[in-house]
Amino acid sequence: MATTRRPEPRRGHAGFPRPPAGLWIALSAVLWLTACGQIPREPVRHAPLSPPVPQARASYPDAVPRVEPRSRLGNPPYYVVDGRRYVVLDTAHGFRERGIASWYGPDFHGKYASNGESYDMHAMTAAHKTLPLPSYVRVTNLENGRSAIVRVNDRGPFVGTRVIDLSFAAATRLGVVQKGTAPVEIAVVEPGEAGVTVVDAGPRPVEGKPRMYLQTGAFSQRENAERMRQRLLLAQLGPVDIRSEPSGGQAVHKVWVGPFADVAALDAVSAKLEDIGIRDARPTID
Repeated sequence: MATTRRPEPRRGHAGFPRPPAGLWIALSAVLWLTACGQIPREPVRHAPLSPPVPQARASYPDAVPRVEPRSRLGNPPYYVVDGRRYVVLDTAHGFRERGIASWYGPDFHGKYASNGESYDMHAMTAAHKTLPLPSYVRVTNLENGRSAIVRVNDRGPFVGTRVIDLSFAAATRLGVVQKGTAPVEIAVVEPGEAGVTVVDAGPRPVEGKPRMYLQTGAFSQRENAERMRQRLLLAQLGPVDIRSEPSGGQAVHKVWVGPFADVAALDAVSAKLEDIGIRDARPTID
């Protein structure tokens, strides 16, 4: 009998639990915590062993980009989760990123997102650690070429190798629900003048299987990159490469570990990197 892949347990998502009463009191506390650079978080939760996959609706249309003011909640200059400091971007203009996407659904449905709105797993939304709230991004699954526009209104995911957490609706559109994760490209979609929507081009064709790496550092001096490379080779974490590219008139030397056959292999090496004191490795898709 075929088995169904379930979404992986989510740890440290920055959603707001629904207060039992006195909404204005809860929001006042949120504002105070935000001013302190902290994103209010509910207790760490683990998904049930066999969580039910929700019933998908007939269709999930793209979110429609529009001009919106920056949210009062969820946009501190910086915040700290699990000892890590995240700096919120001043603007989303021109933002583009590749990495691993995950998704969240029933366990958070109806609870508060980081911008104070109620999370709706059937809305085309997403969580990101540093984009301004709200922002609009096109997310493309690099394994199947599916693409969708989502509205970023939440913070997370705070699992080291994940760059974006999709709503159930968005994950359904992108074909991520059953597998739980996927390599994706994120690109900001800019709204035009008020009342006019301007979107970028459609999904890009996928040429071959995307290759996943972990970048463990970027150095202006190649000697420093070489020292990092030797350290990783001694740890026997797999192939290690230095990729040099121009940036701002000088070369930047990036140290990459991989490629990895799948997200599970990438996660395993990410955990080993943390064990040897390298906590800032980030996934890179080539």
